[in-house]
Amino acid sequence: MFKITDIGSNNYKIKTSHYPYISNKKYNRHKVLLGIGGNIGNVTKRFEHLYWFLKRSGFINIIQTSPILKNPPFGYMEQPFFYNALILVDTKLTPIELLGFILHTEKKFGRKRSFKNAPRTLDIDMIKYDKIILNRSNLILPHPFWSARDSVLLPLSWMKGL
Repeated sequence: MFKITDIGSNNYKIKTSHYPYISNKKYNRHKVLLGIGGNIGNVTKRFEHLYWFLKRSGFINIIQTSPILKNPPFGYMEQPFFYNALILVDTKLTPIELLGFILHTEKKFGRKRSFKNAPRTLDIDMIKYDKIILNRSNLILPHPFWSARDSVLLPLSWMKGL
């Protein structure tokens, strides 16, 4: 069950049972903002499954999720609209350990990397990890394009206290 709101410019705000979500627990480990997206299959259902997968993983506590944004693709335009959301998590994993977990999770959810900006079942980006600045070949923190993407900025504007 979900509610869709047209927010203009071919963008839609979608609320489901766990998007948005706010935990009432307090956590004291690393705070990480994850961006999730997809445009193949039933993405809202996949996001719900991802919510439960992360919650049960033992590696991550979910602090808050944004509503889901349905928005046009960028880069490669000949593909369906994307669904995007943000998840604020608490973890004891290091950035590199978390990246490994993210890549494993994407693969578990059917992600195949065919070409840049290709359609995908699930994409998970580490947007921010605490206040860490990192520049490695396999991970840049904060995400280098987060502040230029509506797929991050709009869901972020809907979250409380961020």
